Amino acid sequence: MARIRRGAGVDDARPALVWFRHDLRLADNPALLAAIATGRPVLPVHVMEPPGTQGLAPGAAARWWLHGSLAALGQDLAAHGAPLLLLEGRAADVLPDLARRTGAASIHWNRCYEPAAIARDTALKASLRAMGLDVSSHNAALLFEPWIIRTGQDQPFKVFSPFWRACLAQGEPLAPLPAPRRINGFRDAPAGSTLADLRLLPVAPDWAAGLREAWSPGERAARARLARFLEDGLAGYAELRDRPDLPGSSRLSPHLHFGEIGPRQVWHAVRGWTLATGEEAGAEAFLRELGWREFSHHLLHQFPELPERSFRPEFDQFPWAADEALLIAWQRGRTGYPLVDAGMRELWRTGWMHNRVRMIAASFLVKHLLQPWLAGAAWFMDTLVDADLANNSAGWQWVAGSGADAAPYFRVFNPVLQGERFDPDGNYVRRFVPELAALPASHIHKPWTAPPSMLAECGIRLGHHYPAPIVPLEAGRQRALSAYRSMTRESA
Repeated sequence: MARIRRGAGVDDARPALVWFRHDLRLADNPALLAAIATGRPVLPVHVMEPPGTQGLAPGAAARWWLHGSLAALGQDLAAHGAPLLLLEGRAADVLPDLARRTGAASIHWNRCYEPAAIARDTALKASLRAMGLDVSSHNAALLFEPWIIRTGQDQPFKVFSPFWRACLAQGEPLAPLPAPRRINGFRDAPAGSTLADLRLLPVAPDWAAGLREAWSPGERAARARLARFLEDGLAGYAELRDRPDLPGSSRLSPHLHFGEIGPRQVWHAVRGWTLATGEEAGAEAFLRELGWREFSHHLLHQFPELPERSFRPEFDQFPWAADEALLIAWQRGRTGYPLVDAGMRELWRTGWMHNRVRMIAASFLVKHLLQPWLAGAAWFMDTLVDADLANNSAGWQWVAGSGADAAPYFRVFNPVLQGERFDPDGNYVRRFVPELAALPASHIHKPWTAPPSMLAECGIRLGHHYPAPIVPLEAGRQRALSAYRSMTRESA
């Protein structure tokens, strides 16, 4: 139950509540601006719900990010005249109680599209309206609403390319809304929790040093990262986005997930850059990636079982060979394949992994190791700072071959060839697998092929300093294809 005291709500100063969720920003925040437009004093609130209340509980890395994001939002709101109220408990209980205690006239929020959140918000909207409150919800998270983008037969899209054409046919997304200059805050806000009370940070042990080194949560940091990307990264994005050894990606995904910046802001900033520079290749490639994010969220809204069941039902019969030892080796970056291990160690250290390497690491788990995609998805949800249910579920199912518009199951990424192509000098591996740093580029992605004299000179003993491969590549590939053929025969 929320820890609050009774407010003195006066009829002529009844507040407008703003419920912050995955929209932790002031700019382009339609719910906040709608509350301000009522002319009433504004009371911003964030509710920390018990684990599992909204379905899958946020992972440890996401909780670390949320702490920083709430701290930044709280500072920004206070500077604008409306401090953020932090409450704990089920939103279904906390918000009606807060409305009664403050005499609130209205409540405003930006929509969430996850199945548990939709169910909660629908019921809450009805109960608050029954209390006499004005309730309004808005879109701050997507370029287009999921019920707008439909096929000619009024069905949801299941393939990305026609989906993206339909999005582009809608015309430019709405221009982003400006941040308010000043907010008339509610002066009789009840007492709430402190940020420390939410217990979002790791304590014993404090494993977040790598996250603190790599990231700065918050709206200002999000805008700064976008500005740096436009200046230094967008022009070469189409050519460099698959290179984990180079700073070719935007690294905006956690900022987008927590709503510290919105997709409309990113879209129009990229369009403005194109108009200013006349360059289009990098911009179009990047906006297409924004489209994949959109596609994933639309899929989750239309197919709410996406995080739990294979989108293609025949994959329910897939003969996975669950093995805890193999899963742990993959999680710890001890598979014996340097590119996979570098990615998994980057994830553990920084809470993030380059997108190309995510696909390679995921393919290795579900195909070479035959581990269920659900196990990989769960690990990513716990360790990613950008752990997003829609993106994560759609991405894992795409790699596994079980999803919408999925890669064919027989497309099995070879981590050696992928490393030689996308980390040609081995610098990415050297950064995250330092025990191999002395190897030349010709052997760093396949250290088992190095002559014994070279390994000795580099101070490497396979199986001691660095593991030998836990499965032969070709044998693992053939086992995966055999499992796929057995599934297709079973479902025929």
